[in-house]
Amino acid sequence: MNIYGQIYHQIKKAKKIVIARHVGPDPDALGSSIGLKEIILNTFKDKEVYVVGMPTSKFKFLGSLDKFNEDMYDGLLIVTDTPDFKRVDGVDIRKFKNSIKIDHHPFIEKTCALEWIDDKASSASQMVVELALKTKLKLNKEAAEKLYAGIVADTNRFMFSYTSPKTFDIVSALLRETNLDITKVYNDLYMRPYKEIKFQGYLSQNFHITENNVGYIVITPDILNEYEVDAAMAGNMINNFNHINEMLVWVTFTYDSDLKSYRTSIRSRGPIINEVATKFNGGGHIYASGARVKNEEEIQNLIRELDKVVIEYKNAETN
Repeated sequence: MNIYGQIYHQIKKAKKIVIARHVGPDPDALGSSIGLKEIILNTFKDKEVYVVGMPTSKFKFLGSLDKFNEDMYDGLLIVTDTPDFKRVDGVDIRKFKNSIKIDHHPFIEKTCALEWIDDKASSASQMVVELALKTKLKLNKEAAEKLYAGIVADTNRFMFSYTSPKTFDIVSALLRETNLDITKVYNDLYMRPYKEIKFQGYLSQNFHITENNVGYIVITPDILNEYEVDAAMAGNMINNFNHINEMLVWVTFTYDSDLKSYRTSIRSRGPIINEVATKFNGGGHIYASGARVKNEEEIQNLIRELDKVVIEYKNAETN
């Protein structure tokens, strides 16, 4: 039985299903998990399906989350968009007797009994659509909205290099089978309050750029309060700075008062950055990663590590 059949078989036989994703969720984490819930309930009306984890106000249009309780540990766990134990939000994987991972990050460690990892996929949302297309799981318009949002966000509107012919084939099938209103999805994803535009202006004017073309900015609680934005919103704006000549790698350090550490978002137009992120309590893709740092010393250490990978990249390009 192929991986699609194995996952479908586990879903079919489970009476209770819990779906989790990574901490600090982005549209792909939320779209893949909430979209999968919609698909399962559309296929099997009598199942209990819960999506757990901390909510985020910025992406509330993707749907509501369920409050976790200890009774859920006797269900099947499905983890989407999360490569390792430490980043799973809201549950302890080890307490579940049966678990499945659906993920597009490079492999870090085995976390679930059954794992489907495709690091060539654009997003976990793409993988969930593929699963539905390859099995008897039934797509509907509600699920399609969430999954399309996840694909669009993780590919940055199909501009990132891991957008493949397969991505477009799957999106085409999604549109064809669900009559999805993509204009609504784009409006939900990209409509922003004016205060966020003003905050983006602040970021644009205050990036520091090293001589090795690493751009960085440290965002303090005072700045967040001044512009009335939260740490999650600040980190999610990282993709707005993709096309600046002077920055090959760019990073935002945003202090999160609840976590007492800096949310760190890193992007690249060539140098491989995920190995650096792994050294600083994070990880991710080769050109898009996240980390956590505690203080100014760790911030400077991370910047120095990024400088090194940019220097190596430039040397390799000239040789």
